[in-house]
Amino acid sequence: MGFFRKLFGKKDNVRQREGLPDVYDIPNEDERMNWGMEKARLTLHYFQECLQNPKIGQDYFSIKARIEDNGMIEHIWLTDPSFDNEGNIFGVVGNEPIDVQNVSMNQNIGITKEFVSDWMIIEHGRLIGGYTIRAVREGLAGTQLKNFDQSLGGMIIDEGEDYFTPNLDTPEGAILLLEEAYDHDDIEKAIYCKDFDKEAELMLKETLQIEIDDELIQKTSETLKLSFIQSLQENGMPKFNGIKRAFRRQFKADDHCLVTEICYYPDGGKSFQKINTYKIDNQWKVLSPED
Repeated sequence: MGFFRKLFGKKDNVRQREGLPDVYDIPNEDERMNWGMEKARLTLHYFQECLQNPKIGQDYFSIKARIEDNGMIEHIWLTDPSFDNEGNIFGVVGNEPIDVQNVSMNQNIGITKEFVSDWMIIEHGRLIGGYTIRAVREGLAGTQLKNFDQSLGGMIIDEGEDYFTPNLDTPEGAILLLEEAYDHDDIEKAIYCKDFDKEAELMLKETLQIEIDDELIQKTSETLKLSFIQSLQENGMPKFNGIKRAFRRQFKADDHCLVTEICYYPDGGKSFQKINTYKIDNQWKVLSPED
């Protein structure tokens, strides 16, 4: 897997080197790349679980590390990764560094979790994780895309699957926690994942041209909550067991994230749903889907 030399940098270009694969650079501020690195850190637990107990078909593991040296930054893949009891990561430098001089090819190094910028698993020839790889690939077209895919040696890159922890720490985790409640027919847990007050406030602001007060919001909130419960009781809860999911983010504000959930069904079908999430009292809550 030595073809992963460096997947982002300071300029939006490609650097060619004799006898070595091209180096693809995209801006550090690129939204796709930043999201890829954040997603990698938020889902690192899945990589660690698989590394310690590999699933059938998982035959390659690598961590991408942020290396700093005299003001220069380079992100380098580490082979033969391992974790210690404190969660620190160790591995072998798998690429010849370009911009930093404090590490070298085949050197054993250790990093802490905050210096992880990506992880990847190859499972039955399919890329799992590899979020910065996907970010680079999405920005390529034509000959560059063709050459990039050829450099992967036949590795399959589909739209991916994400492994956020089901909790209220992230917008995606809140959605997964709600869907987990649906899978277990747990109405109380489903209610806990939502915020009907915020949903009522937003709905009233959108539909009415009059000033709204707390009393109106509270009455509307109760109506929305009762309607939610009634719908689940009459129609049953949707089920997500066996469905693979991936997520895309669009922040409307610091406390408002519109999440696109992509579901891949066992029969080969696929669906997209845009879901509003809000951060309230330092927890993300799920609101109604966007029409």
